[in-house]
Amino acid sequence: MTDTPPPFGAFCLYWLRLGLTSFGGPAGQIAMMQSELVERRRWIDQTRFLHALNFCMLLPGPEAQQLATYVGWRLHGMRGGLVAGGLFVLPGALILLGLSWLAAAHGDTGLVGAVFDGIKPAVVAIVLAAVWRMGRRTLKGPAAVTLAAAAFLGLAVFGLPFPLVIGAAAAVGGVAAWRGQDWFAPAHATALDTAVLPPDTAPRPMRLVVLVLLFAVLWAVPVGAVLLMFGPDPWAGVAALFTKAAFVTFGGAYAVLPYIAQQAVEIRGWLSPQAMVDGLALAETTPGPLILVTQYVGFYAGWNHPGALTPLWAGVLGAALTTYVTFLPCFLFIFAGAPYVERLIHNRMAAGTLAAIAAAVVGVILNLGVYLGLAVLLPDGRPDMTAWAIMLAALYALVRRGIAIHWVVLAGAAAGLVQTLAATAL
Repeated sequence: MTDTPPPFGAFCLYWLRLGLTSFGGPAGQIAMMQSELVERRRWIDQTRFLHALNFCMLLPGPEAQQLATYVGWRLHGMRGGLVAGGLFVLPGALILLGLSWLAAAHGDTGLVGAVFDGIKPAVVAIVLAAVWRMGRRTLKGPAAVTLAAAAFLGLAVFGLPFPLVIGAAAAVGGVAAWRGQDWFAPAHATALDTAVLPPDTAPRPMRLVVLVLLFAVLWAVPVGAVLLMFGPDPWAGVAALFTKAAFVTFGGAYAVLPYIAQQAVEIRGWLSPQAMVDGLALAETTPGPLILVTQYVGFYAGWNHPGALTPLWAGVLGAALTTYVTFLPCFLFIFAGAPYVERLIHNRMAAGTLAAIAAAVVGVILNLGVYLGLAVLLPDGRPDMTAWAIMLAALYALVRRGIAIHWVVLAGAAAGLVQTLAATAL
């Protein structure tokens, strides 16, 4: 890392540019930061960058956004963390807001509907490809395979709540590591590091208490104002659901989406299963973290339950409230935990817990694939052969050819458009 931080203006411009161009999911986003921050600009050294990344992977929430927040905090303190983490999200959030309105207002009409019909099976393929990739990386032994299967059955067959499934996996992994059993994380990954820790990792409990109280106020005041001004429905449900989701989003957005879909689609009736798939597709094609799909759900909650507002303004309010309560905890996690990074990433129980959660998340994502697949590939209980063809082609492109996700989504949109135009011509 350089001896002096970069000028604040150049620092802000970099994060704005990254926020506008951060396509490709967390792997691509982290690679972009590695290339620019470590290798080209040398704003942070390789060791600290990797330590921060490992720490962010221990946390719930989008690791790329939290890594950006950490780097910002490291370079310019709390204001740097707010700017880096905020600009990483804001451009994609604004783009997705416009796309959410397009889907809600015109998604069932003409060529727009045809585009979404082609995108939906591509999204099913994206989820199945994620199961394949994560399973190959994570399921290294019988314990991990068993835990993944148990997570899938718990959600798909027994209808267990998502937070309970993740909590149980964390408990199993933590207890196993505490007892010296490396069932989920290899022994070399859980071994304690003996390196000398820097002074800034010294415990400061009062700082943590102050931060928690501050963030509690930052959550309660805006949420309370919305409830007082516009009533509880659907705003209380929006704030509660996405705040809870922010604290259990281990394993990325794919892991928490079945829980959000169950709550938003089946229990609260904010949107249809097909609209949920549309939202995931749109989030895949915009910059920023995939968890922004929650903003789309919040938009639909307001659009379909506007109360005294117009559908558009209710949708904007729902999107803004969702984004706020989803990402506020991300900043809390980084600002509270950043001074302890070197201690936490070498903790044996933390490593075992994370590895067990990662194994369970494979089953959770498979459950999402089944949920979406039933809605898209078997509408009304009958197979849609066009959707199956698009899904299989997209799955081949992702798994065997390594095509980037946004290109697969765009190809699916083109296929849907061509199929509709061909049917109209006939």
